[in-house]
Amino acid sequence: MAVRGSFSSRAGFILAAAGSAVGLGNIWKFPFEVGLGGGAAFVVMYLGFAFILCFPVMVTEIAIGRKTGKNPIGAFGELGHGRWSFVGKIGTFSGMLILSYYNVIAGWALGYLVEMLMGNFDVGNNFGAYTTNVVKVVCYTVVFMTVTSYVVGRGIAGGIEKVAKILMPTLIIMIVSLAAYAFTLPYAFEGLKFYLVPEFDEINAATVGGALRQAFFSLSLGMGTMIAYGSYLSKKENIVTASALVTLTDVMIAFIAGLMIFPFVAFNNGGDMTNLVSGPGLLFVNLPNAFASMGPTLGVIVGAFFFLLIAFAALTSTVSLLEVPVCYVVDELKVVRSKAVWYVSGVIYLIGIPSLIGFGISDFFSNSIVLPASTDWLSFAASLADTLLLFGGFCIVTFAAYVWKKENLVAELKNGFENYEETFASKFLNIAISYICPALLALLFVLVVLSHFFGISLI
Repeated sequence: MAVRGSFSSRAGFILAAAGSAVGLGNIWKFPFEVGLGGGAAFVVMYLGFAFILCFPVMVTEIAIGRKTGKNPIGAFGELGHGRWSFVGKIGTFSGMLILSYYNVIAGWALGYLVEMLMGNFDVGNNFGAYTTNVVKVVCYTVVFMTVTSYVVGRGIAGGIEKVAKILMPTLIIMIVSLAAYAFTLPYAFEGLKFYLVPEFDEINAATVGGALRQAFFSLSLGMGTMIAYGSYLSKKENIVTASALVTLTDVMIAFIAGLMIFPFVAFNNGGDMTNLVSGPGLLFVNLPNAFASMGPTLGVIVGAFFFLLIAFAALTSTVSLLEVPVCYVVDELKVVRSKAVWYVSGVIYLIGIPSLIGFGISDFFSNSIVLPASTDWLSFAASLADTLLLFGGFCIVTFAAYVWKKENLVAELKNGFENYEETFASKFLNIAISYICPALLALLFVLVVLSHFFGISLI
């Protein structure tokens, strides 16, 4: 008989859930969205959307998971009498798809950690050559997936929770330390000004849409991760408070990451904050040059510290992504966790091969995709996952409000929060889950489909 396990403490759950949300997107995507979207004004919008949209969805997911004590597929199958299990299936597939390409990027980060330790700062100028080095990319992705599998294989309390209690505080200390050092660099003020001083003339419908999308995608919602984690949560815990703390932690780390990133970028560019790039170009091309400018010894220390931070952030996410399908195999197929982890990991690694070789190794997987937002398999997988997450999020809140019914959701939230119905949170969540979240997620879904697959931008 497969044993599910449970979180041993609320702190362990919060750190694990926050670790799921914190990842590479917090390190590079959020800072640039802020910088290009009006600075401090974008931060305010992002924070507002995180609580207006994301917080209610997170509360809903955790409540569904705890109520059933099952994985996303099993949870929707039980509460929806079998007819809504498709929502769990979409979420589980989305998580596997995300992990398949996320592991590739995490492997790059692990490889760059090694390169920094060797003092090879020139790797940033040869990023294309690095991603086409079959031996390196295969070895590092295998190592990263193996570490992820080992952690998940140790179970909830002994693996995921234990590692989260170590990695999350360490991650915060590392980001704060690097940010503090970055403040001492030449041109740091220009970077902070770009990041924090509002440019109100840049705020438009696209900026608002960007803040809304960034808020949703940064919190690992819509794929059932929080349902899986919620299934291990004690009935004594306050879901509303826990969700608020997870949301705050994610927002805080994303914000501090910007305080770290932009001084480094400004230092590397001599204070010039125009024509900036994001994504792989930022992490794997620009920043190694910044570390090289610090000199051989200091550059090795700071560069290695930075990419160790990236690897840690990636690991906290990959662990949660792997847990969702593993949870399904343990629950529904009755496979012991130790075996389920390696079976699922093998399948996900195979799914990720097109992304692995689609950054220059294989011409077909690098250039065969012809879509407005995708030219290679990795970017296509990311676009598809984004779309599925929004659809999943819409289905989750719609299901909770109109199929499972709000009174049942309220009954579950009262476990660990007896006076829930008497609070402002109860009134807000009722309105948000019934009307605000379905409307915003439906709108975002349509906008993303039109943009990613048809090249039509309405905002």
